[in-house]
Amino acid sequence: RNYTRAAENLNITQPAVTQHIQYLQNYYGVKLFVYRNKQLSLTPEGELLSSAALTMRHDEEKLKRDMLDLKTGKRSIRFGATLTIGEYLLPERLADYMKSHPATDVHMVVEDTKSLLLRLNQGELDFAVVEGYFRKSEYDYIIWSQEPYVCVCAAAHPLAQAAPRPLSALFGENLILRNQGSGSRDVLERVLEERNHHVGDFRHIVEISDLFVIKELVKADCGITFLYRKAVEKELAEGSLCQVALTDFQISHEFTFLWRKNSAFEAELRETSRALWTL
Repeated sequence: RNYTRAAENLNITQPAVTQHIQYLQNYYGVKLFVYRNKQLSLTPEGELLSSAALTMRHDEEKLKRDMLDLKTGKRSIRFGATLTIGEYLLPERLADYMKSHPATDVHMVVEDTKSLLLRLNQGELDFAVVEGYFRKSEYDYIIWSQEPYVCVCAAAHPLAQAAPRPLSALFGENLILRNQGSGSRDVLERVLEERNHHVGDFRHIVEISDLFVIKELVKADCGITFLYRKAVEKELAEGSLCQVALTDFQISHEFTFLWRKNSAFEAELRETSRALWTL
């Protein structure tokens, strides 16, 4: 949003930045930036060019990896998954995929949605499987499933056997939740925002990056948490955690396989999605 800061980040002079922008605008015959409220903003044409350039960058990095694979006689996939998907949804499917594709090298990272999208844009990943929100205008995607999103507490907590109540009735509880940037936290924050509430409305906030630790703290009756049912199926079945009954909170959210929009590798990525999901 600022020529000076762009020049500093690129380690070039401000006139050089201006020259590059003018060249691009002349080349494409459109205006790429406008000033609004003393800030530099992309025009719709600029947004289109930015998105296309990110896809080109992604595809070039993948192409280089594929070229190396051909040279070494291998095939590889590089992808990322968010925590709930990576720990509770993908392992069984990935095991089946690896058995049916023994010649394929698999590289998988587990991070929050924001980090995965950045890696995808930089071409480090072929695709990602996420539970969080993303700009659908930037990515092509396949919805894998709709997963229930629930509130849980310790079996010994009074809420475990309580009659259904509104979400706002929980604000006197300690809330244990994932760190900012996680998909599961984004879902809760958006639901609260739609109702003019905030996570800060709860009595105390505890931020933990690890799902196992969150569940152990909730089991120990240190607070309540909101997460995908998929992540607590075992605990709910054995009775160490209980779902809190709410009158105004029946939420489900998409688990989504995505890649850069208009990628030259779309057909291959769709086939990989089918191979992972339909086994």
